[in-house]
This record gives sequence, structure tokens and C-alpha cells, in this order.
Amino acid sequence: MNKIPSVDLREFLSENPETKQKFIDEIGKAYEEIGFVALKGHFLPDELVKELYAQVKRFFDLSEEVKKKYEIEGLGGQRGYTSFGKEHAKGRKAGDLKEFWHFGQYVEDDARLEKEYPPNVIVEEVPEFNEVGKKAYKALEKTARYVLRALALHLGLEETYFDSYIKNGNSILRPIHYPPITEEPDDAVRAAAHGDINLITLLMGAQGRGLQVQNHKGEWIDAIAEPDELMINVGDMLSRHTNNRLKSTIHRVINPPRELWGSSRYSIPFFMHPVSDMPLNVLDNCIDEDHPKQFEDITAGEFLHERLVDLGLIKK
Repeated sequence: MNKIPSVDLREFLSENPETKQKFIDEIGKAYEEIGFVALKGHFLPDELVKELYAQVKRFFDLSEEVKKKYEIEGLGGQRGYTSFGKEHAKGRKAGDLKEFWHFGQYVEDDARLEKEYPPNVIVEEVPEFNEVGKKAYKALEKTARYVLRALALHLGLEETYFDSYIKNGNSILRPIHYPPITEEPDDAVRAAAHGDINLITLLMGAQGRGLQVQNHKGEWIDAIAEPDELMINVGDMLSRHTNNRLKSTIHRVINPPRELWGSSRYSIPFFMHPVSDMPLNVLDNCIDEDHPKQFEDITAGEFLHERLVDLGLIKK
């Protein structure tokens, strides 16, 4: 497969059972073969995307001194600001050439989870950044819920199987700034080859090329969403839960050609996580004689902790 398949969520939301099944079959096939789709018909309006990028740029344009106020020690980068070069891909020591921000869950009606999650960090200098971030978070979370409903049906599960696990889940909206490259990078790229930790990741059309996906022949292919599409990929949690039936695909953000080194790149992925006590045990209907169980039982919270240690964001 040398191209990311495109699907339209409006087909899944239609009243026509055949149209709905067509979407389920297409997204299921794409996630079994390459682990990525480009999705039209989602719940994130163009105007909100434009406003979000504008506010994200305003935040990252703040001075280092101001941004550092929002880098909170002891949170493993789970909320607020993470400065340039701190995160690295699993198995690498060179830090990625990026700085980023994390918006987390806005918990509703669950005092236990309110205590478990760190509160969102409020940027006083750019109040609209906080408001627009919350709106985008909710729109992407809603879109992700319907994608997971389609995947539940594809896997032979009840349609709302994932709903209770993702309600108030530990999801993250991550605005990223890849600053201009000022000197020859020393074995560092904007984001080294990696798989995502979570259930699924939703990425709005990034401003600038660079995202590449590795197909099963080991070839790197460009992943470019149309302006009205979200790029959505399977994360390691969902791959593990389905015994690798749904593929968590390795992807990266490469450095631009030298003539574009002087320009910034912005990207805003939404990482859909479940609640920490969701069991990621391999689903029974994903195990058979040809596909023995590949993974030990683990909860989402335990798996996330392991991976944050791998990424250098928290200590063992």
C-alpha cells in the first residue's frame, strides 16, 4: 500500500445500513493493512482549526522565560509546556527537534478521576489559547468516539464497547512547534520514527509536509491530509488489545529540505486514551490457531507508565 486510504465519517453516521457497513469495512481494512486513514466528515469545523493554529502560534511566540513558567516539574509533561528537545523516541537518546503543550481531559461527574488527573494549566498571557484548545479537544474526542464505534463493529464487538472506557479518558491534545533549524542537526529529526502509545491518534492537516508512514514493505510514504481531512492512526494500546490485528504503524516527521530550514512547522495531534483501569488484555475473538496471544495482560495505566519511562518523560 503506497497511499493513505480516505474515508468519510458521514457514511457511518448515515441511516443507511449498507452505507454504514461500507465505512466499517473500509476503515477496518485500512487499519489491518497500514494503520492509517484520512477521515472526512468529522466534527472539527474549519474555522475552529484556523483559530486553534492562530492561538497556538501566539503561545509559542511567547518568550522562553514566559513559556518556562508553564513547564510543571513532576508531571512527566502530561500537562502544560514541554521545552525544546526534552522528548525522544523509544530507543533513541537524541531529543526530538520540537517543543509542545498538553491539554488534558475536562473531567465530568467523576471525583475520582478529577483527583487522578493533573489539572489543565492556564496560560494567562493568551486566554483564547485555553478556550479554543478546550473546544478543539471536545470536537476531536467526539470524532474519535465514532471511529472507535466503527472499529468495535469491525472487531465483532458491541458498537459502544469502547464508550465507557474513553468517557473521561486520559486523552491529550498536543500542539507542537518544530522551530526553524539553525544548524546541521546532530542525529536529530523533528520527530524520530515511533509508534503512538494510545488507542487512536487524530491529526488535523499539519502546516507543512514532513509526516511519513512506514508501510509493510518498509517503505516510507508521505502522509498528507487534505484541508478538510483528519489523519487518524492506530496506537499501540489498540494494536495490543486486538493482538496486532489492527496495526500501530511506525511514523516520523522528517526535517525539511535545507532551503526550508528557516521556517517553523506546527502540528496538533489528539491522542485518544482510555481511563487508566481499562484492561488491554488481548480480545478473545482476536486469538485463534493462526494468531496465538502475543501480549501479556496489562492495564492502560500500567502501559502508559512504561512508555513514558521509555520516552524519557518520567524516571523509573
